[in-house]
Amino acid sequence: MKANSDELLVFVSVVECGSISAAAVQLGSAASAVSRTLSKLEARFQTTLINRTTRRMELSEEGRLFLGRARRVLHELEQLEEDLALRRSSPSGRLRIDAATPFMLHVILPHIGEFRRCYPQIQLELNSNEQFIDLLEQRTDIAIRIGTLNDSTLHARALGFCQQHLLASPEYLARHGTPQHVAELAQHSLLGFTQPSVLNRWPLLHAEGDRLAIQPSVAASSGETLRQLAIDGQGIACLSGFLVGQDLAAGRLQALLADRLSNARLPIHAVYYRNSELALRIRCFLDFIEARLTEMPAL
Repeated sequence: MKANSDELLVFVSVVECGSISAAAVQLGSAASAVSRTLSKLEARFQTTLINRTTRRMELSEEGRLFLGRARRVLHELEQLEEDLALRRSSPSGRLRIDAATPFMLHVILPHIGEFRRCYPQIQLELNSNEQFIDLLEQRTDIAIRIGTLNDSTLHARALGFCQQHLLASPEYLARHGTPQHVAELAQHSLLGFTQPSVLNRWPLLHAEGDRLAIQPSVAASSGETLRQLAIDGQGIACLSGFLVGQDLAAGRLQALLADRLSNARLPIHAVYYRNSELALRIRCFLDFIEARLTEMPAL
């Protein structure tokens, strides 16, 4: 008896989720059922695919071979579904989108209701990662990336630019004073990113160039966390306009040193793999979100 697609999906899900229980939650199944399916696969092929203990799971050599083939089979099945949808001119299927938390919350989520009304047959998966991910490994269709692109294996569509702002809360400035010169930032509490380090090079003109390397007093992995810290009066941050536009308008944050900003616009791209015809569900989302982003003042 040969493995079917449902069994392949269970195996891939267990590997990607890191545990049987997590895979069961993702699949909407019982952990016992997932465990039985995995055991049946191993019995059928008379080999151990995943070495399991009470504390960890690790792919065997045969498991790594099986994983690569299983992913390709599942991808081909998804592509077949898309090809049939193209013939019907009705976009459908699962669409996996990845973006950093701030962009997901402030830019993408406000438009999801309209997108679902336009394309009810598309099942959305919205994931947030603060670092760049491997699209194939994470089975992601579209990733939104801000800044310079370095991966030449990806196709990209430009969606616009985001303006960076140096800012702090009125309460912080009342306590510590408002810096009038870039050099004065050294006497302030600065809020920065844990990684990548390039985000801690602020676009400011100073004596040695147009990028100021800062040493954060408090560092966080997410711009949303830094936004909340800035609103709470914990220091000065450099954040994108789409994240803080409403805060600036409402007076929760105040822009600083605007006349010293240099090259403060970062490009925004949607990146994806494209081996042949771009899947209709992907093309629909790209067209939809690009049109909405052109209407946003912060972009």
